[in-house]
Amino acid sequence: MRKQVIIGNWKMFKTNSEAKKFMKLAEKGFKTKPDLIAGVAVSATLLDTVKTNSKKLVVSAQNVHFEQSGAYTGEISIPMLKDININYSLVGHSERREYFNDTDEVINKKVKALLAANMTPVLCCGESLETFEKGKTIEFVKAQLVADFAGVSKEDAVKVIVAYEPIWAIGTGKVATPEIAQNVCKGVRDIIADLYDQATADQVVIQYGGSVKPDNVKQILSQPDIDGALVGGASLEVDSFLALLV
Repeated sequence: MRKQVIIGNWKMFKTNSEAKKFMKLAEKGFKTKPDLIAGVAVSATLLDTVKTNSKKLVVSAQNVHFEQSGAYTGEISIPMLKDININYSLVGHSERREYFNDTDEVINKKVKALLAANMTPVLCCGESLETFEKGKTIEFVKAQLVADFAGVSKEDAVKVIVAYEPIWAIGTGKVATPEIAQNVCKGVRDIIADLYDQATADQVVIQYGGSVKPDNVKQILSQPDIDGALVGGASLEVDSFLALLV
């Protein structure tokens, strides 16, 4: 039975003092459930503060380098994350792909490095509005996932969380209908089944992300192939974040 995983992506928001205040309130208000993993993905400068103030919520990095160390100014390594007990990291978010030239080759290296360190990659994929309107969503996402899972064993594949985020629905107020989201998430599961087998695909947690809010989260999460959400703006305020954790 797959668990539900809901992660708030804070992007480049919040100072340490703001994050500390948020976490104290969120930890107090969060009612744990055995089938729910909930948490936040935060900027590198916030990781230690958020982790220190988190007992029930998981904490994820927003990015990581695939090398253990080296002359990579501005990057954060897996040993740095492990040293402060961070066990999750986003990889391949559309903003990283678009603004920082994270290619599928680089993303694949990050996925494999995280898995080798016994960490959980939250692997993002998704298409532009142009690709969506041309009806080529599944074709586009398949190309991403084939490259991103290259060289990953099926034993490790089940440890990856896949987040389908249509680029046209991120920060735009637009949201894929539950039917569209389900269709693509089912397509993602079928792609993983083609890469490995159905038993492997059935174990992979697949999130939907893109203008998820308290008023639509239940409908989205009721779909059979959607196991959680990667949430942007609605995760920045404590009340709306807690309202997502249905």
